[in-house]
Amino acid sequence: MSTTVKLPVDVPAIQHLLPHRYPFLLVDRVVELEPNKRVLAYKNVTANENFFSGHFPGQPVMPGVLVLEALAQAGGLLTQLSVQGNTDGKLFYLVKIDGAKFSRMVVPGDRLDLEVTLKRTIRNMALYQGVARVDGEQAACADILCAEVAAPA
Repeated sequence: MSTTVKLPVDVPAIQHLLPHRYPFLLVDRVVELEPNKRVLAYKNVTANENFFSGHFPGQPVMPGVLVLEALAQAGGLLTQLSVQGNTDGKLFYLVKIDGAKFSRMVVPGDRLDLEVTLKRTIRNMALYQGVARVDGEQAACADILCAEVAAPA
C-alpha cells in the first residue's frame, strides 16, 4: 500500500488486509479513516445473506453476533490501514467483548454503518469501541479486544 490511504477502500483492498472471505467478510467499504484513532466503514445488508435463511425465516434479522463481528473486522481494518497493511504475517483474533448492547434490529436493505475508535493498545492487543448504526440510529455497541498473533506457517 502507498504511504497514504486512498478512500474509499473497496472489497478487493479489504480482502488484501483481512483474511475473511465470503460469506464471513462483513465489511464492504471503508469511507473515513483517522490512522490509529478511528474508522468508519459499512456493510450493505442484502436479502440473500446466507444467515437470513435460518434467522428468522419470514422475519429476517441479522444475528447480533455478526453485527459485533462486523465491528471487530472494522477494528482490524483500522489497525491494518494505520500501519499500511505492514503486519508481517500477523493475524488478529477476537479475544473479548464487553458491554455489548443491541438497540435495533438489522434487516435486509439496511446499510450497517460501523464506527470504530481505538481506545488503547496494550502489548500485542488493541481495545476498540464500536458502534453500529442504521440510518443514524444505534443498532449495537460494544468494547472489543483483539490480539495480534503470528499467522500459522
